Amino acid sequence: MDGYEALFKDSEDFEVYLELMEEDEETANEAEEALLDIAERVDQLELKTMLSGPLDQKGCILTIKPGAGGTESQDWAQMLMRMYLRYLERMEYNFQVIELIPGEEAGIKSAAIEIEGDHPYGYLRAEIGVHRLVRISPFDANSRRHTSFAAVFVYPKADENVQIEINPADLRIDTFRASGAGGQHVNKTDSAIRITHNPTGVVVTCQNERSQHRNKEKAMGFLRARLFQLKLEEDEKEKAKLEETKGDNAWGNQIRSYVFHPYRMVKDVRTGVETSSVDDVMDGDIHQFITEFLLGRKRVRAGN
Repeated sequence: MDGYEALFKDSEDFEVYLELMEEDEETANEAEEALLDIAERVDQLELKTMLSGPLDQKGCILTIKPGAGGTESQDWAQMLMRMYLRYLERMEYNFQVIELIPGEEAGIKSAAIEIEGDHPYGYLRAEIGVHRLVRISPFDANSRRHTSFAAVFVYPKADENVQIEINPADLRIDTFRASGAGGQHVNKTDSAIRITHNPTGVVVTCQNERSQHRNKEKAMGFLRARLFQLKLEEDEKEKAKLEETKGDNAWGNQIRSYVFHPYRMVKDVRTGVETSSVDDVMDGDIHQFITEFLLGRKRVRAGN
């Protein structure tokens, strides 16, 4: 019996509870539990349907880039990166940081994470957009409130059945020394790789592997994903204009606000889902935001 048939059968059984619940308090409690169970299973089936797109099951590459604001935004980008790494651990995904460019004083200038597992692109595409932080700045000697922005985008990994032709003559490959905090494990050779695809202007870097060969291999995979995304955008331009999902480069198209001061609240602008458990969110507890967005729900306050 598949999920839909089992759910239909249990919903019929629930009708029996409804007939008996007025006569028996215990039956009423059982009916409430049964209703909650049915509602949860409906959500799971609906979500399964929402994750049935041709790309949803694919691996992906998630990128994080700070907005204008220097150290403030770069620190915020690093906080987001930690949040996503915690989320990936919760989801038991396999992942690897393939690009990490630290800021001069704090934070990061750019990061890219390669992800494999159960429908990673299907879930994480819900995170595409601009993320806004409001807090008392730890970098401001006058303890003033600052607003910072960072952009997140998710690229599906190229389908092996889709030919993404990359002409070596179109590539500029530069090597450089990997940057980091220093110490005995930092490479002393120019093993980091930067690849520029001249026809499109796409630039990818990889510096986390110990060998130049492995960095080049990872960078080429990242480039394929970027070019695959460009192909998808070109194919869908007339129907959906996929490029618009990246958000405004001026950081005006925010999807979620994280407020640390003067109150503590994280709110998804698209669905209205909000929580005061800011620490939990920053520790990777973001699945509710993702599922509510994928299910297409919009919460409206009473009286609105």
